[in-house]
Amino acid sequence: MSHGIIFKGGRENTGLDVISWAKKVEKLGAGEILLTSMDGDGTQNGYDLLLTKTVANAVDIPVIASGGAGCVEDIYDVFTEGKASAALLASLLHDKKLSIDEIKSFLIEKKLPIRPY
Repeated sequence: MSHGIIFKGGRENTGLDVISWAKKVEKLGAGEILLTSMDGDGTQNGYDLLLTKTVANAVDIPVIASGGAGCVEDIYDVFTEGKASAALLASLLHDKKLSIDEIKSFLIEKKLPIRPY
């Protein structure tokens, strides 16, 4: 995993530090950060919890985790361990591995505050 460096298109090293950049965009007025781990994107192997938590702890705006959701436990973990405010989970839904109702039921069962059905 490429913690700490921002890559252009997931391939080209920009030389930017992810924490410095997150703080800068927050200072410039960003209302939230969509944080995609290119290493995990589309893999369904779980979010980059360390990266997400590090960014979430560094800024005072919501961080949306993206890249890696493969099961309901991954989603739960990114909220609890990763400190994400929201989670993107495209391929998990596109591949019909889980439904929104299944995900919401699991998170409600785990006592996470989510939007109702």
